[in-house]
Amino acid sequence: ARRSLASPVVSGVLCPCGSPRAAGAAPGPGAEGGGGGSAGPCGRPLCEASEQDRRLRALFQKLDVNRDGALCIHDLAVGLGRLGLHRTELDLLKIVKAGDKDLDGQLDFEEFVHYLQDHEKKLRLVFKSLDKKNDGRIDAQEIVQSLRDLGVKISEQQAEKILKSMDKNGTMTIDWNEWRDYHLLHPVENIPEIILYWKHSTIFDVGENLTVPDEFTVEERQTGMWWRHLVAGGGAGAVSRTCTAPLDRLKVLMQVHASRSNNMCIVGGFTQMIREGGPRSLWRGNGINVLKIAPESAIKFMAYEQIKRFIGTDQEMLRIHERLLAGSLAGAIAQSSIYPMEVLKTRMALRKTGQYSGMLDCAKNILSKEGMAAFYKGYIPNMLGIIPYAGIDLAVYETLKNAWLQRYAVNSADPGVFVLLACGTISSTCGQLASYPLALVRTRMQAQASVEGAPEVTMRGLFKHILKTEGAFGLYRGLAPNFMKVIPAVSISYVVYENLKMTLGVQSR
Repeated sequence: ARRSLASPVVSGVLCPCGSPRAAGAAPGPGAEGGGGGSAGPCGRPLCEASEQDRRLRALFQKLDVNRDGALCIHDLAVGLGRLGLHRTELDLLKIVKAGDKDLDGQLDFEEFVHYLQDHEKKLRLVFKSLDKKNDGRIDAQEIVQSLRDLGVKISEQQAEKILKSMDKNGTMTIDWNEWRDYHLLHPVENIPEIILYWKHSTIFDVGENLTVPDEFTVEERQTGMWWRHLVAGGGAGAVSRTCTAPLDRLKVLMQVHASRSNNMCIVGGFTQMIREGGPRSLWRGNGINVLKIAPESAIKFMAYEQIKRFIGTDQEMLRIHERLLAGSLAGAIAQSSIYPMEVLKTRMALRKTGQYSGMLDCAKNILSKEGMAAFYKGYIPNMLGIIPYAGIDLAVYETLKNAWLQRYAVNSADPGVFVLLACGTISSTCGQLASYPLALVRTRMQAQASVEGAPEVTMRGLFKHILKTEGAFGLYRGLAPNFMKVIPAVSISYVVYENLKMTLGVQSR
């Protein structure tokens, strides 16, 4: 009975179809304009802007308890309570945070309207994902099936209890109108379909494994699909890195040897490599680069899951800042574990013909001549580079993902191959661009110890030296071949990933 208090107000804001409710949705004697207007998505006459605005303002004023023209957490608690919608303080805080664009801790009318419209689009996606029969209604069996897909088992009686809390007309099914009314002023998290379709770090390998790990649904964890995704991602990374290895080696050579006096170009660099060691020399350093994928991915995933538990969140899926924190820490642990392989990769890429007989010979040579400390040259700039790379990559990817979901996701959260590739490429490129100076200094420090009798260099000293002798441009040596490999690397890793998924029996949704 308490729920019915909310229905006339909330239902008056939006049409059951999910578009702004038409003024003629409930035509009466006082309706103006007749019936000859154009129809909205629900088939009802389109409303006048003033009528829609009036209805939105009516809801806003009911919630604005202290009449100051803005909704704070206290206003929402009291106002929603009067409408029979009781929310926890955490839920109300999420609502304010989601809509608060000017970060003043409250929602003005424009922010409130924007929140309702954005939130309603998410609710539409959730409703579509639950409506397995695609008949515009959700019944108890569909709730049982949807929760089972997520790894949560409930009985049909429990599902009916959930239905009763939302069902206003006693039909034991929920239509879109009832669903929206119940959840409109309640925060909603990412639905599983978004997680399933928008995998990022397991799909895209651009040679740098500093991205925040992907989330896996409960179902994927319980059925063992998570390790198949990781194996497919590792295999895709191996093929992708091998195909783009010549560009990667050229990048390393330009980072270490290019300067104002030794201006290496792309064609000249390839010519020099082939002249010195033949076509096979283009792949120097690729073996160790591929070998480190498996331990790094495994350690990062395990560390990420443990850090998630340590954070102690009660939500299955982490929020963005929690993902960044957990992902960055997991990345730091993984990089620390395999860092000697990073140094080996740089030394193998820079070696002259006949200098080492293989990876083990290179490792023995470094250990005997330079000691164990040489395997951690450049460790500090490498660790510092994780935050800007992972943070910007995640932020850009989430921004692009949410922009697509808000604008184009109507019946499904599936973005399609092109959108996924574009978002992954742009976010990875932005992440690399932000952390590139640190990556260059790291590579030079890794290579520095290979020069016998060379003085010890520090990260700060190297930054100063590069800026003094080459200017800011010197911090971006090798950027051209690095960016040249992004699009082919992303494309190859995606194609291989999809094929390996099929081979390993991972169902595509």
